[in-house]
Amino acid sequence: MESVYRPAVRVICFDADGRILLLHWEDPTNGHRLWEPPGGGIEPGESPLDAARRELTEETGLDASAILPDFIDVHRDIWWKGRRFAGPEQFFAAFFLTSRPVVVRDGLLEYEQRELLGHTWADPAALEPGDARKVPNPLPDRIEPPNLADVIRELSARPR
Repeated sequence: MESVYRPAVRVICFDADGRILLLHWEDPTNGHRLWEPPGGGIEPGESPLDAARRELTEETGLDASAILPDFIDVHRDIWWKGRRFAGPEQFFAAFFLTSRPVVVRDGLLEYEQRELLGHTWADPAALEPGDARKVPNPLPDRIEPPNLADVIRELSARPR
């Protein structure tokens, strides 16, 4: 199978209650499902911040001006659509002043409309390894990246 590096970004969206937004995707090649933050590829000539703003708007309709300019690099290694994507992605944080802001799908491409199963505003405590007794993970499929809880902790601790 093919292995590729694609420059990409993700946005950890925090609502007013500290929940984070995860999108639920289904791989059309094998039916595997995953939850991950909004984001996607960086277009030629586009800065990572501009890509994060564009992707957030396309995938969620949320206000892209809520994205902070600082990011952290997160190594990704994932199989999707029969290809292995490996390499660093820039993860940004966005903070919203309301609880569970409304997410819309209007900006999605036709194939994305088919592959996006839904979304949830999840309690980050449910994503912590070993904390299932305290806050059960309500998400039935795998979470990407596997170290998402660490990424959330680091981005939530940064100054706003």
